[in-house]
Amino acid sequence: MRYTKEERLEIGRKVYEGIMTRYEAAEAYGISDDTARDYMRMYRDSNSLPPKSSCNSSDTYTYKPAESHPEISDYEAMTKKELIIELIKAKVAEARLKKGYEVKGDGPKKEYILLDGLNTK
Repeated sequence: MRYTKEERLEIGRKVYEGIMTRYEAAEAYGISDDTARDYMRMYRDSNSLPPKSSCNSSDTYTYKPAESHPEISDYEAMTKKELIIELIKAKVAEARLKKGYEVKGDGPKKEYILLDGLNTK
């Protein structure tokens, strides 16, 4: 399902303001959780807002630059259940890499990419 820029920004606003998590937005709008996160970033960047903090008190949280740990804020904002799901995804990706391929996309648009550079569907 394709959304207009205004609709994407509205979805991003809801995620940024904490009205819904990126996982709830993904389910509600039929998009992936990564797309919901991208919409949130699009909203944040278009409104020149600071990165979303994972805790309520700014004096107990120190922002870490991206180069030290690329997605730490995403993990800090997750629940235990969401972290377990991400851990499972990471282990599956690691196992696939050990077998010599990785997967891009999902559902019928899934693409298998062999590490030697040959692509198959």
